[in-house]
Amino acid sequence: MQGTGERTVRPATAADVKALATVMARAFYDDPPFGWILPNPATRLERSRRFFVTVSRGEGLARGGIDVALVDNQIAGAAIWRPPGQLASGTGEALRVLAGLVHALGRRMGAAMALSTAMTRVHPREPHWYLFAIGVDPSRQGTGIASELLRPRLDHCDRTGLPAYLEASKPASVPLYQHFGFDPTGEMELPAGAPPLTPMWRPPAVSPEAS
Repeated sequence: MQGTGERTVRPATAADVKALATVMARAFYDDPPFGWILPNPATRLERSRRFFVTVSRGEGLARGGIDVALVDNQIAGAAIWRPPGQLASGTGEALRVLAGLVHALGRRMGAAMALSTAMTRVHPREPHWYLFAIGVDPSRQGTGIASELLRPRLDHCDRTGLPAYLEASKPASVPLYQHFGFDPTGEMELPAGAPPLTPMWRPPAVSPEAS
């Protein structure tokens, strides 16, 4: 594990996309859903990188929902959020994203779509912030960066009275999210062979001004 160094969290820019996609691909290399969608370990890292480039450029940046954590001015982690009311893409955006996803996932696009459909079935409909993905470079994991990435958006949720939602992709992640006020909402019916996901919901905390 590398030293902590000087750390900051800020909104991502277009210039960050390649670096954050590389970090996220490394962070998600051993993630169960990514391992199921991209079972070939020899190509998973590059295909995951293309996936995060597509998601970042096609959705996250345009919606203002990506935060990056920097250590000594190098991207060490990122959180990709979808703002309230922006779960669905417009037609043009959806087509651009679809083309990028096909390029990234290849023949496994069908598996990814089946998993996405299962997730959408149980996705809450009321306005909320959706944590699509959060990851930290493996060399920086365990140093508190994930917590630092979560706090700004969750503080914003509390100030504005909005809930937040995510799917935990590992059972070990559930306690971390519970520490930040998320609670499991039930089980998800998934495609055959897909690893379990835990949907989790966080109501806004009562702000000091409202108390």
